[in-house]
Amino acid sequence: MKPGLRNFLAILAGLIAGSALNMFIVNNSGFLIPLPEGYIPGNEQSLKEHIHLFEAKHYLEPFLAHALGTLLAAFVAVKLAIRRKLFVGIFPGIFFLVGGITAAVMFSIPFLPTLVDLVFAYVPFAWFGYKLAK
Repeated sequence: MKPGLRNFLAILAGLIAGSALNMFIVNNSGFLIPLPEGYIPGNEQSLKEHIHLFEAKHYLEPFLAHALGTLLAAFVAVKLAIRRKLFVGIFPGIFFLVGGITAAVMFSIPFLPTLVDLVFAYVPFAWFGYKLAK
């Protein structure tokens, strides 16, 4: 298999694995910290309607979902890649960062939790996944 194709498939596998972990954590939110009454995890409309009820503690699980999903995506991608492993490892972080920015704008997430999430969850955890896989 050509290295470029192998790296593309490695990134794709990483994105799928990271997205699955992210969604698992998001859909099971409320396990550690009870969610606001009436909020349905994973439901976009419910998030828009209940975001004003969220406290600082409620942003921990989404942060973990984003950080751990990105970490896993980078780790899987780097383990499967043939060359250019730094690029392959950082790409999922940038990809998920763009998704995080889009979601923050769409759902009007408050500024401070968004800032923390965007700055600390995506690219840093992609780099950490790259380092772990190397």
